[in-house]
Amino acid sequence: MEKEMRRLVIRTFHVDRVFFSDSTEYRDNALSIDKNMTNKFDMDADIFDDVSINIIEPGDHNIHVNCIMDILPISTKVLGVLGEGITHTMTGVYVMINGAEKNGRQMSNFGSSDGILSKRLMAGRAGTPGPNDIIIQFDVILKEGVEFSRKLPLAIHSLCDGFVQEIREKLKKLNAGQADEKHEFYDTIRKGKKKVVIIKQIGGQGAMHDNQLFPSEPSGFEGGFSNIDMLNMPMIVSPNEYRDGAIRAMT
Repeated sequence: MEKEMRRLVIRTFHVDRVFFSDSTEYRDNALSIDKNMTNKFDMDADIFDDVSINIIEPGDHNIHVNCIMDILPISTKVLGVLGEGITHTMTGVYVMINGAEKNGRQMSNFGSSDGILSKRLMAGRAGTPGPNDIIIQFDVILKEGVEFSRKLPLAIHSLCDGFVQEIREKLKKLNAGQADEKHEFYDTIRKGKKKVVIIKQIGGQGAMHDNQLFPSEPSGFEGGFSNIDMLNMPMIVSPNEYRDGAIRAMT
């Protein structure tokens, strides 16, 4: 006998072109980004010096980047909560967060990943863009002399989450008929079968080694709980919650 606990539907919307325009929109597999987006940011003047948004095309990875703080997909809940309901996600595009102080000091704990992107990013691996994916770079420059503490990466991730949220709001409204693919996943209990638990160890020992659990949006930041704040206590995550981005690794 089988008992279905959760049903998760993921619809994908492919992006083969990203460009700057007068507004943020998705149409005909093209994503436009508001060219004045950075003017909308509510940045703490004591922390941030500048933020730039850049589009990195496939094959253009021979460029210098500041410390890679995170790479994340653009996904959003349309119905339900993490692990169930309907999620829309974009394929063909990822967001990359970079950060450094104005004088060049990199946002890092145990070694920086700044340098030539092609030498710092292995494309096509789990959690990284594929060789044909477009990267939207969110490059943050901090005030010179700012004290490095845990609040800095948290502020950077929060600021980027606000940027991604504007795209998510457009993604939420897309019609199911526009989706390129649709996948259904079930959390199922099978009576009499073996119970399988997968143990995943995640970082939680420093400012740059933090994770947000159960954020409001898939792989998001806002609404999540830091495993550092929760004293690295064990958490039970269902397969569909994990699949739906319940863990945001901020490294």
